[in-house]
Amino acid sequence: MTIAAQLTAMDFASTEEVRWCPGCGDYAILKAVRQVLAEIGRPPHEVVFISGIGCAARFPYYLSTYGFHTIHGRAPAVATGVKLANPGLDVWVVGGDGDFLSIGGNHLMHVLRRDVDLNLLLFNNAIYGLTKGQYSPTSPIGTRSPSSPTGSVEPPVNALRFALGAGATFLARSVDAQQDHLPGVLARAHAHKGASLVEILQNCIIYHDGAFGPISEKAHAAEASVRVVHGEQMRFGKDGELGLVFDAETSRFRVARPGVDCAAGEIARHDETDLMRATALAMLGERQGEPTAIGVLHQREPNGAPALRDLGQVAPMRRETLSRLLAAAS
Repeated sequence: MTIAAQLTAMDFASTEEVRWCPGCGDYAILKAVRQVLAEIGRPPHEVVFISGIGCAARFPYYLSTYGFHTIHGRAPAVATGVKLANPGLDVWVVGGDGDFLSIGGNHLMHVLRRDVDLNLLLFNNAIYGLTKGQYSPTSPIGTRSPSSPTGSVEPPVNALRFALGAGATFLARSVDAQQDHLPGVLARAHAHKGASLVEILQNCIIYHDGAFGPISEKAHAAEASVRVVHGEQMRFGKDGELGLVFDAETSRFRVARPGVDCAAGEIARHDETDLMRATALAMLGERQGEPTAIGVLHQREPNGAPALRDLGQVAPMRRETLSRLLAAAS
């Protein structure tokens, strides 16, 4: 029997008491991650979880893998160092929308453009939860919070459009409560050679309950989201009665009813390698009446010379070499 066959989700559970608010979406994400780790089959001592600061940053405590709870926004930089020091490790990075897109936005941008072989999980609840509910970079216009008592005025950051601009070679989106979808997306991200970014839409029941509306509700998710699968038509609705048609003039998708607004064959098929359409999919949901695209939106082979994604071909850095580098940087 192989090691992979012996591992279960509980093999990746630590003895620490899980201390998130009851009803927090982090519980569902933790469940999915443990399940996927068991399916991947790497033993816990070959896996590392790096986090920054925030509710999501408690993640390493609840896994039996190695972990590093770092400082705000710097988790991608620390994870890059871990991968440099020991390329054989399976390295995951966890951060919230504030951690990754505010104070850590520059670090996220550079780890994506360098294409370091890391699995980055962005927990997006569109609020600062740990510091008691201030609006975040992904909060919608009009969000009332302790730091925006009359309502926020900035348009929210679209995490996947940001990632595309940084040159990401893999980006995907899922939802905390959709346990029939999230594990599969995580597995795809892990299989990608290079930096993979998965945005996970999650609910903060205390400070931003219902942040993503019907997409988090089982009864309405089919109409509020479209699950994209490479090579398949992009249909949604309870019976697949709605679909997406690509408008070349505006470079955006529009919602149509096959047989009513368009011919059935006009419904677009998803192509993960198409950068223009990936951008259009990332923008879906920004306008009223549009579904949010979930699944693998974009995956491509890296362009140009080998980059930090190829660290697996390099011998681990010697301890004395790492010590000299750290001393020189101090």
